[in-house]
Amino acid sequence: MPQSVPSTKSGWSRLPPEYALPEQSPSETEAREYCKRLARTHYENFSVATWFLPAALKQHFYNVYAYCRISDDLGDEVGDPTASLELLDQWESELDACYAGKRRHPVFVALAETVRQFDIPKQPFSDLLKAFRQDQTVPRYQAFEDLLGYCRYSANPVGHLVLYVCGYRDVERRALSDFTCTALQLANFWQDVSLDYTKGRIYLPLEDLQRYGVNEDDIAAGRNTSTFCEMMRFEVERAREWFAKGLSLAAKVDGDLAIDIELFTRGGQEILNAIERQKYAVLGSRPVISRTRKLRLLARAALGKLL
Repeated sequence: MPQSVPSTKSGWSRLPPEYALPEQSPSETEAREYCKRLARTHYENFSVATWFLPAALKQHFYNVYAYCRISDDLGDEVGDPTASLELLDQWESELDACYAGKRRHPVFVALAETVRQFDIPKQPFSDLLKAFRQDQTVPRYQAFEDLLGYCRYSANPVGHLVLYVCGYRDVERRALSDFTCTALQLANFWQDVSLDYTKGRIYLPLEDLQRYGVNEDDIAAGRNTSTFCEMMRFEVERAREWFAKGLSLAAKVDGDLAIDIELFTRGGQEILNAIERQKYAVLGSRPVISRTRKLRLLARAALGKLL
């Protein structure tokens, strides 16, 4: 792999060295290995999910994941909004170059084949960057509809990319995927209220805080008041409704993808169940899915694969 040269001025030095733009493009083989390694070492659930994918698609999912992973980290792991915005602009320039047939970063060298083979438009890749830029400038959302607008860019494009790689391009499946991806995003938000607050963000709609009489100071101090927990009960039930809206997607795709959709859907629902088991007291105590429950989810998915 050609050596990467991180630039302190640009902010790349704040991220893992392998993220930096290389001086010269790697070979396609090197680029594919880069994406595969990134996917397998950065996100356990993604690696598990690929167990159920057809072998011919795994590399393409590695490529898509690598793009999403680095894009997310450019927005979330730099620690400086101005630097993040500069890095996201550079990353989008690399995306534009990829679609123009000019590739330098290993992610785009590998991703170019995925884009070509499945005729994937640039929009979902670009939409993700819009969400990560928004994170640098919009730390609060007044209404639930505003939060849904954010999910349109932060979560739903991932589902669109998955559908493209699996050969689906219709409006019906895309709409069902949007429900599922938005629900997953909401579950993650409700799980990470305290963590997000340390980054200066509150994804809970301000209108809900006002309706339930929750003070932002309670979140800052980690006070799980009765009014806060009652509000979280409402948010959990709302996320469950969005999962329910997307449940029929699994029946409208082939078996391999259906298993993955079920796995991620049940995983998201288990996050909501974990919040409920904590009596909605998520501040200062992040709800997690136990190893036993994770194994049960995998066992059910594996059984579905065999039947």
